[in-house]
Amino acid sequence: MTFIKTLLATSVIALTAASAQAQDVIRVAGNFASEHSSSLAMVKFEEELERLSKGEIDVNIFPAQQLGGAAENVQAVKIGAIELMWVGTAYLTRTVPELEVIGLPFQFPNRDTAFAVVDGPVGAALDQKMSAEGMTSMGYMELGFRQLTNNDHPIVSVKDIEGLKVRLQPNETHLATFRALGANPVAMDVKELYSALEQGVIDGQENPFAIINVAGYAEVQKYVSNTGHFFDFISVVSNKKWFDGLDANTQSMVREAMDTAIAYQRTLAAEQDAAGLDTLIGKGMTYNEVSPELAAALREETAGVAADTKARLDPALVTLLDAETAKLGM
Repeated sequence: MTFIKTLLATSVIALTAASAQAQDVIRVAGNFASEHSSSLAMVKFEEELERLSKGEIDVNIFPAQQLGGAAENVQAVKIGAIELMWVGTAYLTRTVPELEVIGLPFQFPNRDTAFAVVDGPVGAALDQKMSAEGMTSMGYMELGFRQLTNNDHPIVSVKDIEGLKVRLQPNETHLATFRALGANPVAMDVKELYSALEQGVIDGQENPFAIINVAGYAEVQKYVSNTGHFFDFISVVSNKKWFDGLDANTQSMVREAMDTAIAYQRTLAAEQDAAGLDTLIGKGMTYNEVSPELAAALREETAGVAADTKARLDPALVTLLDAETAKLGM
């Protein structure tokens, strides 16, 4: 909480010095590397909003954990210490557990289906859940299919996952999935991950290829496999009180600029993901393709996790999800 207190104190000083301009400054925090597609999308948001407002709104972007880790950013937005953030959706599940409904193992066959779900009625229902917690959803970007890396051996069977100490995001469904596979999952903020891998505190981690690449994990991990066990999203979220306090025209400009940025990111994310694996191999990681037999075994071992997650969430939301996925032929 020291970070939040310091940031609040800084905010108070800034507000006192320039109260007339306070509403025209938007601070946006994220924990992704500056070259990641989501960070580049926030630069696009900045450019678009400053263009739409004719320079009357100043957007300040803080990527790469400049304002703390993911968990700290969530708390800072909740209390209004910063206005906006972009963060892996899993980091919001401790506050809004219903978000786990879009993080089930092997849930989406492809990115188009994933976005069809979050851009439709399911996403709208989740936005209402976030609103009740003091946050306004601005939309979903792509984090992507998560892939497993480790320092012990290639993953060619379920037994190769057993006993591995694997870092995961703080999402109960994600943790339960790896327990079902026999691993020892550890919830850890991303800001601690590189050093934990470097020091051998944990054996492995799971992230999309693009993240593994830009975060430099190839320097501290040997093996990578295309397990694709979750499709993950990045939530763009604002402090609700701040957003509701904007006039209608400013709200419209913020939404329009963010829609442009999110569309840009989704396209760029697919490109970065496709290039990411080749880059990792070029950096010396050993890659093995998950066989159809292993993919089927992974699904079988984790089949009960989705049912358990749905059983503890809002039944109306689960019914809505099932209806929407049925429409999409899932």
